[in-house]
Amino acid sequence: MSKFVILHKKKDTLNRLCCIMKVTKQTLQHLRKKVPLTNTIHYSTFIYNQLKKLNLCKSFSNRVIGHLMSILISIFISGYHGKTTDFSQNSSCPRTTIAHFLNSGKWDDTLLENTLKSSVVEIIYSEAQRTGKPVFCIVDDTIASKTKPSSQAMHPIEDAYFHQSHLKRKQDYDHQAVAVMLSCNGIVLNYAFVLYNKSISKIDIVQNIAKELPEPPVMSYFLCDCWYVSEKIINTFVQKGFHTIGALKTNRLLYPSGMKKKLSELAAELSVTEKGFDPVTVKNRKYYVCRWTIGVFFRQCKTRLALDTYQIRSSKGIQRYWLLMSMAHYICVISTGQYQSFQEGYQLIRSTIQQEKYQYLFQCAKSCVDFEAFMKLAG
Repeated sequence: MSKFVILHKKKDTLNRLCCIMKVTKQTLQHLRKKVPLTNTIHYSTFIYNQLKKLNLCKSFSNRVIGHLMSILISIFISGYHGKTTDFSQNSSCPRTTIAHFLNSGKWDDTLLENTLKSSVVEIIYSEAQRTGKPVFCIVDDTIASKTKPSSQAMHPIEDAYFHQSHLKRKQDYDHQAVAVMLSCNGIVLNYAFVLYNKSISKIDIVQNIAKELPEPPVMSYFLCDCWYVSEKIINTFVQKGFHTIGALKTNRLLYPSGMKKKLSELAAELSVTEKGFDPVTVKNRKYYVCRWTIGVFFRQCKTRLALDTYQIRSSKGIQRYWLLMSMAHYICVISTGQYQSFQEGYQLIRSTIQQEKYQYLFQCAKSCVDFEAFMKLAG
């Protein structure tokens, strides 16, 4: 064989490789333009539009949007328990890829958190401006029960400790979260959901959140139980335009006019000397009862959003999951443009996602000639 033929074949092979590389590059560019990277049955137009409303599609890559969508879709699917296997069933990626995305993936979760916070403040403050009704900043904490790991566990769950459970009436091994809700005229949205890991006190957590809140347009109130009624928090909220309505233990010591008195004694005196004295009303309005909405939020998180059953080990992954859990709650309340209860929104989104899957499968069936082709197209 001559040198010319050999060189010609090498050149031909090189040209073929170049063509293959070119096609591969074009294919990758084509795939990156679309959110459903490999399998559109794991894509939801409804969820994508919610992310688009928050301008997240411009801030995050298609890969990140795809993972966020898979997790959010999983939340609204029957049998959801907050496990990575639940996420992988609604994604083209394996379980380990999504676990890596939550635990150590390189994406800006702070941007998502700030975007969500800004949207919550805008909605609640706009409603207060429109109606003139007060803004309620509601604070409380809850626990997410976990199984105590073995002493020989190589990778135990991070930031889990023993805390007192009011329901179980005993010490429980769990994650403890401090939640801050904003509410106005019946609209209740979660502003922050912070993991308590003993590196900073719960008082300081709430104080830091109070400092970042903008001043409300109307007279507003900070509602809390006896744990968060402290001088630091009260003064910080006053500077932001929030007056505190909180519970106090009857044996708490106060110093009115410099004299030491128990709260129970002071309340007895005020009930006699002050007409219409009532510790839980402001101008004949029972504002303190508005604090109960945060208890409803905790119950919704545990029954619908898998707060008690998620299986994520790293502290960063847990905080990211809680952020997506708060986002799911946000979408349930405001997704239709008309504010609705979480339960109504949850059922609506669940049926919408199910219908989208049926429509996709129907289109696949129409374009296929046999069952094997349908399975290949439907994935």
